Amino acid sequence: MFSDIKLYQPFWQYNDNYQFNYCLEKPYFWAVVYYDNKQQIFNILTEAISEGIVIVNKEQQMVAVNETLSQLFGYKKEELTDGSLHMLIPKKAQDTHVKQVGEFLKNSEKRIMGQGRELFGIRKDGSLFPVEVGLKPFTAGEEQFVMAMVIDISLRKAQEQEMRDLNAQLERMVNERTTALQQGIKKLEKEIERRKEAENKIKEALRKERELNDLKTKFLSLVSHEFKTPLSGIMTSSTLIGKYVKEDQQDKRQKHINTITGKVKYLNNILDDFLSVERLETGKVNYKLNTFPLSKVINEVIYNANMLLKEGQLINYPEKIDEIELKFDEKVLELVLTNLVNNAIKYSPEHTVIDISVVSSEKELEIVISDEGIGIPKKEQKFIFNRYFRAENALLNQGTGIGLNIAKSHLENLGGDITFESVENRGSSFKVFVPIST
Repeated sequence: MFSDIKLYQPFWQYNDNYQFNYCLEKPYFWAVVYYDNKQQIFNILTEAISEGIVIVNKEQQMVAVNETLSQLFGYKKEELTDGSLHMLIPKKAQDTHVKQVGEFLKNSEKRIMGQGRELFGIRKDGSLFPVEVGLKPFTAGEEQFVMAMVIDISLRKAQEQEMRDLNAQLERMVNERTTALQQGIKKLEKEIERRKEAENKIKEALRKERELNDLKTKFLSLVSHEFKTPLSGIMTSSTLIGKYVKEDQQDKRQKHINTITGKVKYLNNILDDFLSVERLETGKVNYKLNTFPLSKVINEVIYNANMLLKEGQLINYPEKIDEIELKFDEKVLELVLTNLVNNAIKYSPEHTVIDISVVSSEKELEIVISDEGIGIPKKEQKFIFNRYFRAENALLNQGTGIGLNIAKSHLENLGGDITFESVENRGSSFKVFVPIST
């Protein structure tokens, strides 16, 4: 059968003396053979090769194998020769292999078998091992054959698996280190956040302490100044009273008695303001809600304010308030309006008008006190309701700087509010919003 085999690819050459010269161009060979001993020729060609070689016909019958192949699969050569190729293929792959061989013979070309898939051979003892197979079809006479070169790649697979295991181990180590690093970063971020928070608390505490110290200093200065002036007046009047002993000097005595009374009342009001601040801070304010006519409070405020008017000053009485009634804390409303009207008088020059107007709606009452006074500098307007604050253009006037703060606190506690508009040297307008029913 092999007397006229035509094998392609350089490997052996034939000469006149029937000698075969070995050619180093692997893995395949070619030769034009006219030699009767086909098995001897095949042995010469294949035994020097380290790969297993098997030649099969189109019925997948092994027509020749080399020693390397028989050792690879654990057989003797004679056990394989003329045997079915299925002896070397695992059962689960045999059906697929039959179809692949048929397709291969239709499109005959040299190729690596099973590209993209893992191929396994089965040894005589039933053990499987990974293989790599190179295929080369050829024709002898009119019959088709396929030569397969089989390589055991168990070592390569083991090395690949070892490499995969090492990579997996390395990846686990990297993931573990990454996780540990991320946890460390999170802990560090939390610690930084905690320290920043502590630092901010310390800064805030220091700021409040500085503010408190400033307030204490300002308070002591304010109290000493506000008490010193009326006490000096009281001392002077009380001294002069003793000199007016005659009956015809009764008017002068009464003048000084009135001065003393006014100064004492002023000091009493200051002390009441300080007590109000303390009660507001501790939440000990008790409000008494009752229904009363608005005109009653307005009349009381204006009556007391008339004694403070400067020369030529005038208070405009609000219109159409006789029928307005409120359910509110009467004393709080009187305190708020008294503070605003007294401020309007104090910070306005002579021969000016203090205007009081009232606008009523279903839900609230708006009381507006406007003056033509010194106004509030624009840059200081945002501090006007702060405790102990006094605008720079009002420092020479008597005052504690807590009246507006107290007024706003009381109003907000009772659901009301207070706002203002002011232009320096042109006057101010304060609006008090009081709910109709609290």
